[in-house]
Amino acid sequence: MATVHKITPCLWFDTQSEDAASFYCSVFPNSRILQVSHYGSAGPRPAGMVLMVSFELDGQELMALNGGPEFTFDEAISLQVDCETQEEIDYFWSALSAGGEEGPCGWLKDRFGLSWQIVPVRLMKESMADPDVERGQRVMAAVLRMGKLDLAELRRAADG
Repeated sequence: MATVHKITPCLWFDTQSEDAASFYCSVFPNSRILQVSHYGSAGPRPAGMVLMVSFELDGQELMALNGGPEFTFDEAISLQVDCETQEEIDYFWSALSAGGEEGPCGWLKDRFGLSWQIVPVRLMKESMADPDVERGQRVMAAVLRMGKLDLAELRRAADG
C-alpha cells in the first residue's frame, strides 16, 4: 500500500478566515470552499464563530483558522504564484495587492497581511539554473530593481 504524503498549509487569522478564504477562491481559478467549522460551547472563542475554513486554490488545499490576535503574518512565509505570461502576472498582482501593499522583487502583501510572490516561474528557474552564470546574475539584478515583475524586461536581461 502506498503512503500518501500531504502537507496542508494552515493560515492563522484573528477573525477573517472565512473572508480571506472566500477572497482567495475568487482570485484563483478552480478554487472552492470545502468546509467551514464553528466554535462550540467549549470555546475558547464565542460559540458559533467560524473556527476553520478548509479551501482549495487551484488544486492546493489550505486551512484558515480564526485563532485570535496573538499571531500575525510576516514575510518569513509566503505563497508563490507561478505565472507563465505577463497577463497572469498582472492579474494576480492586481487582484492580490488590492487593499494590501506592493513590495519589491515580485512580492506583495494582500489585505489580510499574507505575503505572496508573483513570479514567471519558468524564466526564473531556467535563468537561475543556467550554466551561463552571468545570465542568471543579469536576471537577478533586474528582479532586484522591480516591484511587479516585467517578463519582457526579465527576458531582455537574460539575453544580455
